[in-house]
Amino acid sequence: MNIITAKDLVFDYPGKRALDNVSFTIPEHSITALVGPNGAGKTTLMRCLAALETPLYGSIELNSVDVLAEPRECHRQVGYLSDFFGLYDELSVEKCLRFVAACHHIQNIDEAIDEAITLLHLQDYVQTPAGALSRGYRQRLGMAQAIIHKPKVLILDEPASGLDPEARAELADLMLALQKTGVTTLVSSHILSELSEYSSHMLIIEQGRIVDNSPIAAEVSQSIRLRIAVASESTELQTLLEQESDFSIEVASDKEALGELNGDATAAAELLQRLIKAGLTVCEYEVVRPDMQDVYLQRVRQERENQGRSH
Repeated sequence: MNIITAKDLVFDYPGKRALDNVSFTIPEHSITALVGPNGAGKTTLMRCLAALETPLYGSIELNSVDVLAEPRECHRQVGYLSDFFGLYDELSVEKCLRFVAACHHIQNIDEAIDEAITLLHLQDYVQTPAGALSRGYRQRLGMAQAIIHKPKVLILDEPASGLDPEARAELADLMLALQKTGVTTLVSSHILSELSEYSSHMLIIEQGRIVDNSPIAAEVSQSIRLRIAVASESTELQTLLEQESDFSIEVASDKEALGELNGDATAAAELLQRLIKAGLTVCEYEVVRPDMQDVYLQRVRQERENQGRSH
């Protein structure tokens, strides 16, 4: 079931078309990575989805709400964190959250504040003025404000900006935890390696047009990509793998091989058994995860080539 459906969105700035007949859907309970170069239209698209900008044409339905007709209801359903957001610097963390909770007419404000503070690990800064927080903790406070009303959809524009490695890992854990509670997330970032750790779908936009929108797993070859290493050098590794009709070698040496196996996890387990039975000292045997950046670059290049042919 799709929680967001956008149709034929057009958005113009003076002298520039930011969104050009954009149509797509986002499935419920997914974490969708919105990726594209600077100026592609990512922020404009997210602001339209959050009912903060009004497109020239088109329609948006979010959790059965007509976003253009009912922007206030959309605000109740959506949590939004922009790339550059403001805080009331003289207010403490608690008062910032209390103000946002009151704006959303949350009934049990104290409980909502406690939950948000715990999720974003802000316990040691409850009475600290927002203006005294580091860049990373300001980002955490912004996230806490975005989720305090328990939105159905979370829209995040570069949420990892300014966070240290530990905080980025915590952010990934938070998004996966929110996904388990039923939250759908749309997140943009230029750090594709981080997005690949938690994203289930990828929405690619370039020059205001959707290039691709599909589950990340479907973007990769249907076969399993394996890396196999042996403890001691053996010319038999490559020889044995060449005899496997379902295994296609990409790179091989006397100690390591990389390739694709046509089949599922059972086929991978059976291949490992055959290699060990043949006397190979297999010390590493892993499924290589798809590289989100490679998939993105491939799709963008294909789109540019197609546009070049059409012109």
